[in-house]
Amino acid sequence: MKKVLLLIACAGMIVCSCAGQEKTITKKADDTTQVSDTIRIASDDVEHEIVIFEPGFSAWMQSYARPRDYYSQSFLEARNQVYVTEWNQRVLQPARYNTQWYEQEINYRQNVDYGYEVNYQLYYYFVYFQQKYNQQLAAFPVRI
Repeated sequence: MKKVLLLIACAGMIVCSCAGQEKTITKKADDTTQVSDTIRIASDDVEHEIVIFEPGFSAWMQSYARPRDYYSQSFLEARNQVYVTEWNQRVLQPARYNTQWYEQEINYRQNVDYGYEVNYQLYYYFVYFQQKYNQQLAAFPVRI
């Protein structure tokens, strides 16, 4: 089974290994289980997954994210494409941007259907990241 891994390892990655209580969300098709502050969403039918290592993200999601289906998948894809493009540009400029925040490029292709759940989680990670680290990845305002 082909898997595309979107790995976001930001400033919290080092802290994550030392963190006390963690929460992992694993999503396979319609099955969601919570185990440990790494978030992993995978879909067998779409064959894509996203892994987010960021302490505090899952608690923030529960408090601030709009319900699923609030935004359309096309809205999320359009925003994610802009955010990923800017993110990857910052990864390639380590002298200009904090390498602890922008460690690794995100493999997100416009012509691939990652499904709603992956796009939803990725979008809200970018919203969280911009708020937490006072960054602006796009010219348009961040919507929660």
